[in-house]
Amino acid sequence: MGNETNIMQAVRSTGLMSEDQAGQLQALISTLTPQQALWLSGYLAGIGQQLPSANGNGSAPGAVVQATGGGPEVTVLYATETGNAEGVAQDFAAKAAEVGLNATAVDMADYRTKDLRNESCLVLVAATHGEGDPPDPAAGFFEFLWSRKAPKLSEARFAVLSLGDSSYVEYCKAGRDLDERFEELGAERVLDRVDCDVDYEDAADTWIEELVGVLQKEGVPAGGAAPAATVGLPAGIPGLAGAPAKPTYTRRNPYEAEILESVVLNGRESDKETRHIEFLLEEGALEFEPGDSLGILPENEDAVVAAVVDALALAPGDPVTVGGEERPVAEALKHDLELTLLTPGFLKAYAEVAEAEDLRLLLEVENRDALLRYMKCNQVSDVLQEHPVTGLGAQSFVDMLRKLQPRLYSIASSQKWMPDQVDLTVAVTRFTADGKRRNGVASTYLAERREPGETVEVYVDHNKGFKLPPDPDAAMIMIGPGTGVAPFRAFLQEREETGASGRNWLFFGDRRFREDFLYQAEWQRFLKDGRLTRMDVAFSRDQADKVYVQDRVRERSRDLFEWLEEGAYLYVCGDADGMAPAVHETLADVIREEGGLSPEESEAYLRDLQQDKRYQRDVY
Repeated sequence: MGNETNIMQAVRSTGLMSEDQAGQLQALISTLTPQQALWLSGYLAGIGQQLPSANGNGSAPGAVVQATGGGPEVTVLYATETGNAEGVAQDFAAKAAEVGLNATAVDMADYRTKDLRNESCLVLVAATHGEGDPPDPAAGFFEFLWSRKAPKLSEARFAVLSLGDSSYVEYCKAGRDLDERFEELGAERVLDRVDCDVDYEDAADTWIEELVGVLQKEGVPAGGAAPAATVGLPAGIPGLAGAPAKPTYTRRNPYEAEILESVVLNGRESDKETRHIEFLLEEGALEFEPGDSLGILPENEDAVVAAVVDALALAPGDPVTVGGEERPVAEALKHDLELTLLTPGFLKAYAEVAEAEDLRLLLEVENRDALLRYMKCNQVSDVLQEHPVTGLGAQSFVDMLRKLQPRLYSIASSQKWMPDQVDLTVAVTRFTADGKRRNGVASTYLAERREPGETVEVYVDHNKGFKLPPDPDAAMIMIGPGTGVAPFRAFLQEREETGASGRNWLFFGDRRFREDFLYQAEWQRFLKDGRLTRMDVAFSRDQADKVYVQDRVRERSRDLFEWLEEGAYLYVCGDADGMAPAVHETLADVIREEGGLSPEESEAYLRDLQQDKRYQRDVY
């Protein structure tokens, strides 16, 4: 009540807001961290300087506003698939504002390319998707940049931060390409590019600090910058200085979620194991929307750890330092370091100490395909056994390894539908490669090494690029074979809970109808209730000729094109290597045939859908 009283007192004393507006402001402020509140105050001050007002000077009466300093204009362009690059771009803009730089963060998907020739200072933050591709939403910007329409940028300065995953051969390629292309177009590099792995936060923070310092030194008038924009707010608001803020759970500070239930969705005769896993959430602990993912912080299997320790003839208790903390090597290998996923960086480092010429050859550009096959079939212990090294110390070895990374799973439930839990649909990975048994580190951790009642460290990974239509009346076409159907379960739950009236069409596929029809009873209920307008299924192993979701899409081409022409949103979720490209190709064919378009025009049609956020993909 005290915080609400503060807001209401401020409203009544200034007359600036209605009580309804004050209530909405209170609801927002109560969720903010101190850093978010500081950024928002500056953002609102900037808006306040641009809005007309009764006294004609751009400031509302009674508001406490300090404008930013006279620093240079900086445009921060970001290319993002899941939102990480956007977060870094916004962090840079906020840090720049603190020292008086006028920085604006803009999604490359929304940027007007005709403005590029007028830019004087560009900061580029780019994620790489899969093997070297730019994020889908930024594809149009990249295409423009490499076209003959791209302007000369001899008057511009730039800096690039790349986000990527070093387990891919084309590590940080989107950022590297941008860095090279801006140099080709004549722009001056302000700061060397930095490539960040999946644990990017520390490197990104350092880069932001360094770049802001360089730009401040070069661009802010003598005497220093004006303080960052701030807006006066009542004291005692949760999340602001002087008041306790609720915990913010992140990858660095995960939430301990109790497993409520873990059930196998497949039939007894299935050759797959897909689990529906439910986690209990305390009220307000995690906040998520349909389309977001849950990050799981797993542990390596004891047998995998033992194989590495034995191959190097180490003692499990040998001390090593990881992340500034000293601990026994076996413990570090279990909890902190990647053992099941090879990276080119590890192979390069180990090839040097092992003097392994065959590993060096694999890393040559012309042997890229062979390297990919090798990395897919082998783990760290295999490399150690094939190329034994005598006397390699524990610390020297762990310094070669990448940190054990969280695994992301599409959330399969709506928080509006079920506020106190979050659901996942997990395909348990077990396979044989070159005669060697392999287990997925996170999926078997959830399926075999954690039981209901035990806890798992989790956090929410927000995905702004895979979201429900903003218009509840808009239609949706959802294509999700296997566990790719998980977010669409959340989509339909959310639409039912909110009473959205838009039509919904689901394409689902798996191996066998009787054994692998995930959530069959739920889809049937949605169909019966009218929430699911139509559903097409493809079970590849139930007939002599395999049938996949893209085949069903082709068979329904006329209806699908009509839905798109009428404004439907199109979603694809699942395998990035096989399914997603096949579905994209089929969609282009459908649009070309039904719309009477050329191949180039059908691809442009899909790009326009992406630009309008009506074609969204969550592929992995």
